[in-house]
Amino acid sequence: MQKKIPQRQCMGCRERMDKRELIRVVRTTDGQVQLDFSGKVNGRGAYICPKADCLKKARKSKALDRSLEVTIPEEVYDRLEKEIEVTNRG
Repeated sequence: MQKKIPQRQCMGCRERMDKRELIRVVRTTDGQVQLDFSGKVNGRGAYICPKADCLKKARKSKALDRSLEVTIPEEVYDRLEKEIEVTNRG
């Protein structure tokens, strides 16, 4: 029997995809917001596709802010942009 692959919804395009294909943004238990590439950091998580368009949509609609119930700092968005560039280049 095949192992079930966890699915998550992108906050930009709202499509469901494999968890491993998405970038996780997490609000830790102490209230900090960071990117989580391991998928194991404790806290509330939200996911986004590694596509510039999805990030733009999520940023404009404040979908990540609502999902994590906190204002996302600009540094996190900047880091997400860099990660998406690297992912799409490689």
